[in-house]
Order: sequence, then C-alpha cells, then structure tokens
Amino acid sequence: MAVPEQQKSIDLGIFSRRGEGFQISSAEIIAGVLSAVWLLGISLFFMFSNSDASEASPRGDNLRFVITIIALFMPVALIWVTASMARSMRLMREESGRLQTAINAMRHSYIQQQQSGVLGVKSSVENKLEEIAAAQRKTDAALSMFTSVRPETEQLANQETAALTTAQQVPVQSQPSLALGTPAETLAPPLSVSDFIRAMNFPETPDDKAGFRALRKALQDRHVSQLIQAAQDVLTLLSQDGIYMDDLEPERARPEIWRKFSGGERGKPVAALGGIRDRSSLALASGRMRQDTIFRDSVHHFLRNFDQIFSQFEKSATDQQIVELAGTRSARAFMLLGRVTGIFD
Repeated sequence: MAVPEQQKSIDLGIFSRRGEGFQISSAEIIAGVLSAVWLLGISLFFMFSNSDASEASPRGDNLRFVITIIALFMPVALIWVTASMARSMRLMREESGRLQTAINAMRHSYIQQQQSGVLGVKSSVENKLEEIAAAQRKTDAALSMFTSVRPETEQLANQETAALTTAQQVPVQSQPSLALGTPAETLAPPLSVSDFIRAMNFPETPDDKAGFRALRKALQDRHVSQLIQAAQDVLTLLSQDGIYMDDLEPERARPEIWRKFSGGERGKPVAALGGIRDRSSLALASGRMRQDTIFRDSVHHFLRNFDQIFSQFEKSATDQQIVELAGTRSARAFMLLGRVTGIFD
C-alpha cells in the first residue's frame, strides 16, 4: 500500500537526520578556524606586551587579568554562538523540508485512497447492475422456454383463491374454442394469491423455477403485468443509486393498517406503512425525485398501479396473505417511495 511506503520514507528521513547530528558542518569548521586565529593573535599580543607588566601596579594587574580573560573568551564565545545559530537554522530548514515532504506524501496518499474508494463503490454498483441485467436476460429466456404449464400444476392453481376480485373466472377446458373477438386472456385461469405474491417478489435466483412460473402467469394478467413492469422499472432505477430492497428491513405494519389504506384513509392512521427508516436510502430517493423527471414519473406510475391492484387484492386476501405481500420487494419499494412522496401523511 502507499501509506506504509510513505511512512518508511519518513522514518528513513528521521534516521538520516539523527545521523547528521554528529557531522561537522562548514559553519563549525569556520568557527574553529576563527577561534584558533583569534587565540593565536591575542596570545602573541599579550606575549609581546609583557615588557610593560613590571611597571603596572597590583590593581592594574587584576584589571589586566580580567581584560585578558574577556579578550580571550568573549570573541570565541560569540563565534561559537553564531556557528550554533547557523547550524540550528540549517537543521530547521531541513526539518521543514522533511515535514513538507511528509505532508505532501500524506495528502497524495489520502487522495489516492479517496479515488480508490470511489472507484470501488462505482465498481460494486456496476457489478450489481450487470447482475441485474444478466438476471433479466435469464428471466426473459426462461419465460420464453416455459411456454406451457403441467396439467396437474394448472389444476392445483385453479383450486386456489384468485388474487384479484375482478378477475374473470372461466373454467378451463381441455381444448377451449375461441369465439370471434374473444381475447385469449379472458379464457386464462385466474391468478392465484400465492402466484401473485411470488411474482411481486420477483425470482430469487436464476434457478428459481417456481418464481419464474409465477412471474409468467402474472404477466398474462393485463393489470398485474402493468404493476410488475412499473415495479421492475423503479427497482432498476433505485439500484443505480445503490438502493436494494434486500438491504432494507422495514417495520412491519399490521394488516388492518393496510386495509385502512386500501379503504382510502390517509394521514396518521396509516403512517405506519412508511416503515422504511434507512436514512441514506430515503435521502438518495428524495434527492433523485427532485432532480430526475424520469425517475419521478416512474415512481408515481408505480405507486398508482400498486394502490389500484392492492385495493382489489385486499378484498379477498387474509391477514396472513397481506403480511406476506408486505414482505415482497415490490411492497418494500412501495413503502420507501410512498414515504418519500408523502402519500402516508
């Protein structure tokens, strides 16, 4: 990684600084030469001036001694103080350069980490989108392969309760004859509750044969197929922002609250339906609602279709079936987007 390499370079710089603490600089050499020259010159001066010492008084000798000491060591001390200051300034400049290098290295490392983090997020999102696209292709291929349903499975499905009360229940014949102008969908068996709930959750994996079978049957119903297409559109758009329904854990509302919403109640009595509390998902969806007109139109189309289909589904569904529907991916998207748009207020 970049950080250990830069830390290693900083540590090496510290070691080199410690090693340089024992080296003799040019300022110290000059200070030593000046000190030697001064001591030599002052020694010669007092050596040749000893001829006048016999004529001086004792008090003059003491004064002469003090002046000699001052003359010998004061200039030397000033020279070495100057050399020490020069050395300190040099060390400060070097230390400043090392600190600046370390700061630049840390800044460069931080930028690289930020860029790698963003690229990592982008790559994960792209992988998710590719997986969704691959699953969609497999779904289309599977739907084209499953062109028929086994007779015993069809008979078992006919025994179940129809998901929508408006569905026209027509008995299935072995070889139905189509009257002139009669659409084929009117002769199709009604969509069962279990198939409707499974289709609203979409297939779990590419090998989920039961999920594909339910999805195929749901797409044969004109109204349910519109809802499934709308749900697929909003789920795909939400995935572009990294929002996946499997990651959300909503607070489940009681079935009677769903029935109140189906009956037209709004406000506080049905506020529990907005059970999605994930702040990041709510913020991302709300921001895109304000900025993306395509996303906003898709959301309103989905919410309108879900409301209409659920109103029909609720009339014949049991409380347990409503709870199962509320746990599907489509229902979670409804709770998330319904809270964002304020339909539960």
